[in-house]
This record gives sequence, structure tokens and C-alpha cells, in this order.
Amino acid sequence: MNTGSNESGEAVTVAHGVTVDESGRRDEQGLGSRAPEFVKARRALHLSWQVGVFVVGLAVVVAGVIMLPLPGPGWVVIFGGMAIWATEFVWAQLVLRWTKRKVTEAAQRALDPRVRRRNIILTSVGLVIVAALAGFYLWKFGFQMPWKIQDQ
Repeated sequence: MNTGSNESGEAVTVAHGVTVDESGRRDEQGLGSRAPEFVKARRALHLSWQVGVFVVGLAVVVAGVIMLPLPGPGWVVIFGGMAIWATEFVWAQLVLRWTKRKVTEAAQRALDPRVRRRNIILTSVGLVIVAALAGFYLWKFGFQMPWKIQDQ
């Protein structure tokens, strides 16, 4: 059974989708709608609330996808749209939790001294290759642009 912990001897209790550790601290909110109670009490109002949240989240995600090839923080906006969806939909909450877990794991791996040393070596090798190619181009063709621009 997955207790949500990699530490041995650490007890974690799961009740109604809320994770609580030994100190009684709540780690994550439960899954499900976070709509106000008066909205949840009326089915038609709750359905229209969900449609509204979906449309707003979809607009934000589409704006993020548009920003991927254009200037702008595309991925940040996409994850913002997912966070909007996660206020109402369980599938978005699960995707967001998975993404947060993977980002945290990647950040921890990036702080590993061996990985940092490897990245520095690869970057240095890449810069040496680019400098060699630029030097070869300058030696072969001189400082000349590949397109012809006439003085006007």
C-alpha cells in the first residue's frame, strides 16, 4: 500500500482524500469540487458553475498554447489553466498533483552535484563546438553575411 512517503517509520493516515501526517498537519486538500456550499446545494447552479470553470480554464489553457511559439510564459499559463480546472474537477487535481511531484523530483535531481557537473561539462563541450564552427565559417568565408544587402 502506498503511504505517500519514502521514509520508513513515518505513518500517514488517509481519510476522505486528505493526507494527514503524525503531527496532524494536513498536506493536501481532498479531491472534488471547491465550489461554495450554496452552489453545491443546487444541481443546476453547480452544473453551470462547472461549465463556467471549464470555459475559463479552457480559455487560459488555449492562451498558454498560443504563447508556446509566441513570446510569453506559455507553460506557466497552461499550468494556471490547469489550476483553475483543479478547483472543480478531480482529473485536473490528479494531473496537477502528478505534475507538481515530477517538477519537485526534477528540481531535486538538478541539485545533485554529479548532475550539475555533467551539465556544466556538456554545456562547455557544446560551446566549444559552436565556437569551432563559427571560427571555421569566419576562416572560410570571412565576416560576410549570407544575404546580399546593397548600400542605398
